[in-house]
Amino acid sequence: MEILKSWCPPSREHWELLVFLWQLFPLCTTFVWYSSYYPMGKTSTESIFNIPGKIGWATMEAPGFITLLYIMYSLPKSEGIENLPLENWVMAGCFTIHYIYRALLAPLVLNPSMSPIHILVWLAALSFQLINATCIGGWLAGYGPTTKADWAGTAPRIEAGLMIFAVGLLANIFHDDELREIRRAAAREQKSREEAEDKKNQGKGVEKVYRIPENGLFRVILYPHYFCEWIEWCGFWMVGGWACVPARIFVINEVTAMLPRALQGKRWYIERFGQAKIGNKKAVIPGII
Repeated sequence: MEILKSWCPPSREHWELLVFLWQLFPLCTTFVWYSSYYPMGKTSTESIFNIPGKIGWATMEAPGFITLLYIMYSLPKSEGIENLPLENWVMAGCFTIHYIYRALLAPLVLNPSMSPIHILVWLAALSFQLINATCIGGWLAGYGPTTKADWAGTAPRIEAGLMIFAVGLLANIFHDDELREIRRAAAREQKSREEAEDKKNQGKGVEKVYRIPENGLFRVILYPHYFCEWIEWCGFWMVGGWACVPARIFVINEVTAMLPRALQGKRWYIERFGQAKIGNKKAVIPGII
């Protein structure tokens, strides 16, 4: 129980250790560069260890912002901090808004369907969320700036960072919706077929349908939703400033985790549709990679 108390919220000693270890996360993604096995999304496979897509996504992503908010409310009490600066809460709000969309609205309300998620991917994503939220939450709730004076002179940087964050978030939602529209179109087509065939196939569920999106940044890259999310978190890091080490680590860890996935995804698109249809599109960064 004492160990639990020193982690929920984390003591400064434990928080500093976690932040140090979290910087080593890119080493854990090494195997992703050399393996095509990723049982989730387009490359999901049938397994008794699969979790339904919507439930799996919500339960592996939502604990992140819940953990951060818990730390924001509990850590200041243990550190004797009466009121955190507004800037701390603004950053916490940005984090929470992103994950309310990503963890709750997208899978449970907006997405017509989602492929199953293997429990190993679910556990890895859940661990990422809990560790990342603890690192960022600890910095915002008592181990980073704790007074208004700590933020003196940072207004221009904060405003610029918030604008970048907002642009990244809106662009992320836009490109996510382009992918959702493909599934909506598949559902409409299936419904039309069922009605034309006297509903004899009704109840079989929406078949997987894959197309190459063409709107927005999809014209030049295959994973603009990844790219826009990186922009979003770069803005978040800018708000916190260079001293916000957990935000910097978050950006680096996201890129190292998602970049190999995007490169694998490009190979998947080429195998499925052919190089001619993919053309000169890059995987995730326009004109670069």
